[in-house]
Amino acid sequence: MISERQRRFREKYQSEISPMYSGLLHIGVIYAAGLGAIYYCLSQLQDARWEWLIAVPVFLAGNLVEWAMHKYVMHRKVDVFALRAIYDRHTRQHHQYFTDNEPTIDTVKEFRIVFFPWRVLAVLGVGGLGLGFVTSQLINPNAGYILFITMVGQYLVYEAFHYCCHVKDNAFVRNMPFINTIRRHHTAHHNQGIMMHYNMNLTFPIADWFMGTSDLRRGLVGQLFNGYSNRHVKKELAPIIQRFRADDSRVTLDGPQLTDDERRVLA
Repeated sequence: MISERQRRFREKYQSEISPMYSGLLHIGVIYAAGLGAIYYCLSQLQDARWEWLIAVPVFLAGNLVEWAMHKYVMHRKVDVFALRAIYDRHTRQHHQYFTDNEPTIDTVKEFRIVFFPWRVLAVLGVGGLGLGFVTSQLINPNAGYILFITMVGQYLVYEAFHYCCHVKDNAFVRNMPFINTIRRHHTAHHNQGIMMHYNMNLTFPIADWFMGTSDLRRGLVGQLFNGYSNRHVKKELAPIIQRFRADDSRVTLDGPQLTDDERRVLA
């Protein structure tokens, strides 16, 4: 059930969204640009075979970067302009708007708090072009195109999975493998007691499993196919999760005010 604090934050945030903002245009530009770039790269491939194997290390590296950006930029205040802006948008806005008590949206107007701004795709595109060019020189052009395809594809999957985490519950998100896993995983991350420490992946919880920051005590396969189950939530986290779910009086814009015992558990 939504708290009064969260309700007030939502009302204020929505009142400040420009009347010119279009949620459908927002995601339309992201996916048109992303899919267009992927289509172009696919059209440039020349008899690519073994080069497709490059997608595997790029995917795994991207999963770790996703985890690290979330943990060390989106949830750590770094006093550098761009990094501070990312922190403000994520910790001070996104995590105030969504909690594990109410993690969903009602209208397309709220896409603004779910999807990244267009500039994120632009920055990723520039980075992907640079890495793709270097790879094309070191290996061959096919390898460079496939690296770029993997990076952009991973970003589009990120946005799709994140959207599925914040829509109203339905048969698709409940039953679709991987999506039901990440929906539970991300909803748990929105618990305001553990949000700064656990469940940093937003596509596949591979890095969370590897780095020990998943709220579940399971192996990799169990993590990936966990679905909605809470059976394996770490017992030491359960009291903190329940405490902050029931009472948000110790929550600030910069995260929870923890006791020494809670800090020891989350360390």
